[in-house]
Amino acid sequence: MTVEIPKDLRPQAIQSIERYFQENMDERIGNIAAGALLNFFVEEIGPLIYNQAVADVQERLQARVSELDIEHHEDPFQYWRKFDAGKKGRK
Repeated sequence: MTVEIPKDLRPQAIQSIERYFQENMDERIGNIAAGALLNFFVEEIGPLIYNQAVADVQERLQARVSELDIEHHEDPFQYWRKFDAGKKGRK
């Protein structure tokens, strides 16, 4: 799977890189260079972050699935217990 930044959010990401350089580096970075740097990070590091997010979600889902039997367990053969309990209350 290719990691991509939505087209409508890409300009904000580029502006953020430009601002980071402006406030933290000795030199500024232009729009084209910031876009190229963004492409590099998305292609090079994006999959690492994506894979970790998938692993985190998988772990959480497995934990939830393992709890299903506890949360939604119903004891079988309850009809006669209810019936017998009703009889005791009538005597």
